[in-house]
Amino acid sequence: MLDRRSFLRSGVIASAATAALTQSVALVDAAASDDGTESNLIGHGDFRYRVNKEWAQVNPFRTPIDNCHEMVQDSRGRLVMIGDDPRNNIIIFDKAGKVLDSWGTYWPGGHGLTLDDEGGADMLYVSESGWARSLQDGVTMVRQNGYVAKMTIDGKMIFTISHPMTVGAYSPEMPFQPTETAVAPNGDIYVADGYGSDFILRYDQHGKFIQKFGGHDNEDKNYNLANAHGIALDNRDPANPRLIVTSRSQRAFKYFTLDGKWLKTVNLANLQICRPVIHGDLVYAGVCWSHNFAEVKTAKPWLYQSGFTMVMDRDDRVISCPGGEQPIYEDGILQPVKQDKARTFYHGHDVCIDEDENVYVCQWNGERTAPVKLERV
Repeated sequence: MLDRRSFLRSGVIASAATAALTQSVALVDAAASDDGTESNLIGHGDFRYRVNKEWAQVNPFRTPIDNCHEMVQDSRGRLVMIGDDPRNNIIIFDKAGKVLDSWGTYWPGGHGLTLDDEGGADMLYVSESGWARSLQDGVTMVRQNGYVAKMTIDGKMIFTISHPMTVGAYSPEMPFQPTETAVAPNGDIYVADGYGSDFILRYDQHGKFIQKFGGHDNEDKNYNLANAHGIALDNRDPANPRLIVTSRSQRAFKYFTLDGKWLKTVNLANLQICRPVIHGDLVYAGVCWSHNFAEVKTAKPWLYQSGFTMVMDRDDRVISCPGGEQPIYEDGILQPVKQDKARTFYHGHDVCIDEDENVYVCQWNGERTAPVKLERV
């Protein structure tokens, strides 16, 4: 009997022989490249995907998208996305890409979305980053303090976590612009202040402050964070759960214990990664930028398109970069990885992996595009 992976591979071989007859119009053109592979297949090794940019059936007038920031899959198999268009911050898709629902009009800087199963009930933790478009011109970005909201899956507010100065953790002049959360098995909530003061703030399940770590100017430089953009609970070893924290400007992931002790740093060459997403034994992430800002001759180098996605194994080695070049290690060190010549993506901001190992890619500054589906082959 064929296992699922073998079955899928055999299906790919069979379908390639009759591609002109069977390929869906929803897929990107799959003309053969010089090496005989399909030009719309991206990725490396065992992690290759067919690009489907038309998966999401979104009417831009009825359900507008500005920046598509993050996506999670709930217990019903639905795909829940957050964006920063306040006309519908939350958009819920089925597996076929049909919009089932949309809600939320109060997060102009809607950024982080974490789902937690609490006694069989799906709960969402939403991070309002505090970045919003000016009401005057709709273009200028305005910076203000943000907050974290705990919500039910259908949009009912449970509680919020506001500026840490209210609990004595910050002084009033310190900015608080949270970008992500993670929830521990005991219910503790970890907030990554990635656009603010770069601390990781820990609260109990009721929102009571416990501690903070990270930030800047620590005597032990391992604790320093620069753009602490993402955080995730790493429960791959259930006996020793830990946290993976993004230090995006340092182009690194940092591992910490649940009480904030630094464990190790994983340097990622030129990859400015967003939040870590753990699926099975692997860590996936969007790569927002892969270029050196100083070397791009443009007034706004952060708008330069150089993003893709990445897959990292249990040993912290990058094994595939869908939308980018093949990752290469020399003497155990990851070498710089560039965006692919096809420029498949704009800026990879988040990924969501379903039970069939398909990957849904959310993009920042992606010209208002909906999530892209990468179909595992």
